[in-house]
This record gives sequence, C-alpha cells and structure tokens, in this order.
Amino acid sequence: EPVLNTEETLSVSLGPGLLTQIYDGIQRPLATLEEVMGVFITRGVDADAFDMEKTWTFEPQVAKGDEVVSGQVIGHVQETETIVHKIMVPPGKSGKVKSIESGDFNVTQTVCVFEDGTELQMMQKWPVRSPRPYTQKYAPDTPLVTGMRILDFLFPLAKGGAAGIPGPFGSGKTVTQQSLAKYSDAQLVVYIGCGERGNEMTEVLDEFPHLIDPNTGKPLMNRTVMIANTSNMPVAAREASVYTGITIAEYFRDMGYDVALMADSTSRWAEAMREISSRLEEMPGEEGYPAYLSSRIAEFYERAGRVETLNGDDGSVTVIGAVSPPGGDISEPVSQGTLRIVKVFWGLDAGLARQRHFPAINWLNSYSLYPQSLDQWFRDNIAQDFPEIRTQISGLLQIEAELQEIVQLVGSDALPVDQQLTLEVARMIREFFLQQNGFHDVDAYCDIHLQYHMAKAILSFQEAAKGAMADGAL
Repeated sequence: EPVLNTEETLSVSLGPGLLTQIYDGIQRPLATLEEVMGVFITRGVDADAFDMEKTWTFEPQVAKGDEVVSGQVIGHVQETETIVHKIMVPPGKSGKVKSIESGDFNVTQTVCVFEDGTELQMMQKWPVRSPRPYTQKYAPDTPLVTGMRILDFLFPLAKGGAAGIPGPFGSGKTVTQQSLAKYSDAQLVVYIGCGERGNEMTEVLDEFPHLIDPNTGKPLMNRTVMIANTSNMPVAAREASVYTGITIAEYFRDMGYDVALMADSTSRWAEAMREISSRLEEMPGEEGYPAYLSSRIAEFYERAGRVETLNGDDGSVTVIGAVSPPGGDISEPVSQGTLRIVKVFWGLDAGLARQRHFPAINWLNSYSLYPQSLDQWFRDNIAQDFPEIRTQISGLLQIEAELQEIVQLVGSDALPVDQQLTLEVARMIREFFLQQNGFHDVDAYCDIHLQYHMAKAILSFQEAAKGAMADGAL
C-alpha cells in the first residue's frame, strides 16, 4: 500500500459524541471496529471517532454581532442526561458573529459564521502532544472525594492534582483505579487502560455500562470516556493512548468541568516508549529506557491542574497514574520519575495484600503534600477539628509501628496498660476504618462526613478507656 505524508501531527477529534465511547489508543471506536472486522483489529483499518451523521440539538449562547474570542462558549448541546457539551471557539480563532442558528446539526455542519468568512462546526481537532491553552493556573484548594477512607482521610488528593499508585503484581492497583473511576466526585472520568492485560480491561468494559453513578443516579458511562489499549494491541498506539486521553480530559476541562483521568498503567506506556526508542536506534538510558523518559513523564503529569479557562470558567484535570514496577521495586526509573513530579504517593504493599487488607495502601510509606492547602476546605465543609483528628489517627498508627518491634520480642502482655490500649485503638483504626471492601454495596463508597464521625468515634473510645483506667478500672 502507498504511504502518504499528511504533514499533520497525531490529532484527536473533539465534539459531541465523545462520552460513553470506548476507543483504542489512537481514538478508533472499538464498537465500530468490531462491526467491521470482528474482535481482532487488522492492519490499515480506520473509523471516525464518533458518528458524523448523528444530529445534535444546538442551542446558541451568543447572538449575531457579538465579538467572540478563542475558547469562548458559543452554544450548548445536551450530550447525555447529566452532561451539557459546550461548543467552544477553537483555540487560535476569533471574530464577529455574522450568523448563528439553533437547530439540529451533525458535527461537520456549520453552526456559526464569522464576518471574515470563518466557519465553525461542533467538532474540532487538536494535536495530542500539545497542551490546550488556558488563561491561568491556580493552586488546588478542593479535595477530590473518592469515597475511600484511607485516601480521603489520611492522604487526600486535590482536584487538579497528580497522584501515583505504585505497587507490585496483585496488590490492587487496577481495583483501586476502578473504584476511583466509579465513585470519585469528578464530573467526568477518562479511563485509560494502557498496556494492561486483556481480561482486566474486559472486566472494566463489561462492568462499567451497568454501574450507576452515586452522585446522579444515572448510568456511570454517561460521564465516562474509555480508552482500551491492552498489551496485545499495537505498541505505537499504546504510546499515544496516554496523550489521547489527557487531550480529551483537557477539552472537557475547558468547558469548566472537573475531570479525573486514570492511567493504568504508566509503566506499560514507558515500556512502549522504550520499544519505539530502540527501533529508532536511540541511545538508551537507565534499564534501556530512553534518556528522555523522566521529561516525558513530567510533561504528562504537568498537564494536570486547576485552571481558569479561556471562557472564564474554573476547570480541572486530576491525573492518577498506576505504576507497575517489576517485583515491586520502586527504585526503577518509571517509579522514580513519577515520584519526582506527583504530590500524592499511594504506595501499595504486597504484604498487606497477602493479609487480605484492602485497599493495600501502606499508611507508613504513603504521603500527600496537599493537606495544608486542603485543611481550610475540610474545616469549612466537614468539621473545624478535621485536620487535628487526622493528625491523631496518623500519630496512633506511627506509634503502633514502633511498638510492634517490642511486641514481636516480648509480646503485648509485657507492655504497660496505656501502650496496650494504644495497640488496641490502632488495631481498630486498621480493621474498622482503613480496611474497605470495594465490591460491597454499602462499604464500597464512604461519605466524607461519615469518615469523620467514624474516626471521631474511635478516638472517643480511646478517651473513654483512658478515663476508665484513670478511675482504676484496670
């Protein structure tokens, strides 16, 4: 077959029809491809990113004679029951509106004409490796509420922040990512299955269409875009899939939405980069990865953030990347490149997973650098003493870890009574508070107010027990 140079970079189509779709790494809809060729993708096949003939009801938000600028919203389309798709002037274009009409249009028909003759459609294209423009970036100050107690309470992530989830095989990275996609309070979710096993991705694709969004009561797929690029799909598409996903996330951010992006797993993305780099005969760096690995990882995570959009709205992209280090060794290049850039580290522990303690996030190794900027939100919206309660819970777990060394030598009975009480309270925190069943109808999602009251109840027990001991109960 002849190969033609289009002289265009890899770009994605952005417009109504994105939501509920399942794409491969270069934005080919998998459902359409299956109709054409069956379950395995053959070479050279292509398909439109969404239905070009489907009509959408366009409601103008500007009038004839208005001056509009790059990024401004010119109309609305009700894409799903819960999401209004805002049609924006593509970056780099501006002018005076000559004509704009309401009505039913497909994504390629002209909905607005400028006086200089520029025509605008509902669909626009954007190169995936270029971050979309915004007015300014803010410091994050609102938490992304996930419904997972250990994350929301001890290691919170801000909307517009970046988190890394490194962990060995079988420690629960994929289930944690899926729980975040299901229950986090982001308005939209972009889920990238990047180089993971086919059966794990199949489970996601089977399960998600039947799930209900706890915040709206509507199907979860109504606010989700999925990119499925499993390990047996082309390497070049796997390398591109992460950029495809974050470009779609930035597009919805520009509408003023809070978007959460899950990348599972960035290690497979880095391996795809390594494979392409070796085929290009570039000089390898550490462990065979390209020398520019850390800058590519930084480029990706730095596209997260809370911004003022060109339309003047507030929007955010929160990036949560899973890392799969071989043997759980986080000294390897991908883990180290990730830790240098993210502000939240949720370290999964194989030992906890073997004990069936899930989520298997190690509370001694994990950290979040956001609590200081989020404490005011917790004080205003949950309780004035929320940060202090968190510090007490964290302190008890630290003391327990120190006491465990003594307990292993002489047993808990040899400890003073007050230290035995500390161990008992820490056990309650671990078993009643930090453990959570991601597959249980009630326990899968825990409201943040309930989290606060659970923690407060455990500390109240400690105070009552101390009082009883002071009165001579023991």
